[in-house]
Amino acid sequence: MVRAMRAAINETFGGPEVLEVRDIAEPHARAGQLRVRVSAAGLNPMDWMFIADDDLGRRLRDARGVAQVLPSVFGHDFAGVVDEVGDGVTGFAVGDRVFGGALSRAVADHAVVVPDEVHHTPNGVDDITAATLDVAARTAAAALAVIKPGIGDTLLIGGAAGGVGTFAVQLARIAGARVIGTASEKSFEYLRGLGAEPVKYGDGLGERVSTLASSGVTAATDLFGTETAKLALELGVPAARISMIAGQLPGVTTVAGFQAVAGTLEHVAALIAEGKLKVPIAATYPIEKIREAVTLQATRHVQGKVVVTL
Repeated sequence: MVRAMRAAINETFGGPEVLEVRDIAEPHARAGQLRVRVSAAGLNPMDWMFIADDDLGRRLRDARGVAQVLPSVFGHDFAGVVDEVGDGVTGFAVGDRVFGGALSRAVADHAVVVPDEVHHTPNGVDDITAATLDVAARTAAAALAVIKPGIGDTLLIGGAAGGVGTFAVQLARIAGARVIGTASEKSFEYLRGLGAEPVKYGDGLGERVSTLASSGVTAATDLFGTETAKLALELGVPAARISMIAGQLPGVTTVAGFQAVAGTLEHVAALIAEGKLKVPIAATYPIEKIREAVTLQATRHVQGKVVVTL
């Protein structure tokens, strides 16, 4: 008998209104695969960008070498428990708590993945937190790896209060750097709680940053657009010590999460388990309210992460 599972599906491109929760046939693990009973799925900007329109979705897919066929399951980041293990899979067993990324498979009761897409969830990290890690933590780590912030550095982070910024600020502080983060004024207390010194983005940013960092900025990463990276160049920061994730400038390195080094997620998860890094959860929604969850996340002004529970 074919069993059904819930899944958030988009048959067409568009906004949150194209998402529907449906019962579809549940998948099963084949050789070399394992199946996860998903308990939580973290949302990212790229999730709704994939479904926003065909052109944007195609460009994002091409950049990752992944084809997408509609109708499609929504989402990428997830956490849960292994409930099937296919032939030939080692290192995982039924009952293991895991987290990871499954492109266009995450917001569903079950996700079939290959071992490289999942990681063991350590004790002390709950599933809602683990479901936020794959894209944002890897992207933050990749952005910082370019500039290698450390003791003696004053790091300027653009878009510091977003999902990626939440990790970048804390990882840079753990490395010993002083962090100045751009954000709207409503996010100032949030950033202070992460260990950053907040500064308002927009007109006059250069003057405000110079006032805060009288001895200068030594490195920068732009997690939103190009404003911060351009300012860093104007302030004399070498292009080699500037990184970006959503724009391009001559001599400045643009990175993506898949470029993070092996072991990044295990390292971040361990920091969380040890209480050295926190992941503020802005809101959780049951799968039945997927449209509301995506609408909130797509504002790009959420403090912390939005998670869908199943």
